[in-house]
Amino acid sequence: MNDIYTIWLREMIRYVRARSRIITSLAMPILWLALLGTALGSMMEKSPFLPPGMNYVQYIAPGIIGMAILFTSIFSGISIIFDREFGFLKEILVAPVSRVSIVLGKALGGTTTAMIQGLIMFAFAIILGIKFNSEFGTSLGFIISVLFMFLIGLSFVSLGIAIASKIESMEGFQAIMSFLIMPMFFLSGALYPIEVLPDWLRVLTYIDPLTYGVDGIRYAIQGAEVAQFPILLDFGVLVLFSVIMVLVGSYLFKKS
Repeated sequence: MNDIYTIWLREMIRYVRARSRIITSLAMPILWLALLGTALGSMMEKSPFLPPGMNYVQYIAPGIIGMAILFTSIFSGISIIFDREFGFLKEILVAPVSRVSIVLGKALGGTTTAMIQGLIMFAFAIILGIKFNSEFGTSLGFIISVLFMFLIGLSFVSLGIAIASKIESMEGFQAIMSFLIMPMFFLSGALYPIEVLPDWLRVLTYIDPLTYGVDGIRYAIQGAEVAQFPILLDFGVLVLFSVIMVLVGSYLFKKS
């Protein structure tokens, strides 16, 4: 536990010192929520997929929160490549520390930073008028949302670690991540409901793990009438995906 805590603390110190990273990683989600939500709001509010009384900003808010977490968490894996290039990773690997502890420390550090980004976006969404309308109420709905944010962060940080364990350069990692991130985001139902997609494309949304994370947050905030799946299904799929990614990330890191 001390080894895991030490690696986690290092990731947090690096995050706090990189103020530009905090700002730049939030710039795109804020622009999407503020500009896209308001620009398309009047048009989308006439669409039949929005429940009566709900504006488009409130509908896409869970998806933009998931977007902020996705971007931050999946690029956390680049720290492994950074440490490898500057020799710090070699120093860790020769220490009497389990490699699984290293992976868990980095995964939890990346998850924590991703959740901080998600909570900042959550606060921004509340400023724009997002309200809790689900059957869980405000307090429990917020707790459930944070739980889904944690699972999204943990699963995609572990995915980033798994890929970074096999990639030698930052450029190659960024290229692969850019190829994965945008399709995951657009297929997650963050901006529109899944049922408006054609059948062949809808199948891809069902295998996109971010779909269940966004849907879980949306369920916790806005209730079952807006969500696509039961909340227990969202939770179960994300837990399973998180466990698989942590195991795969640990295995590939040990083999690297």
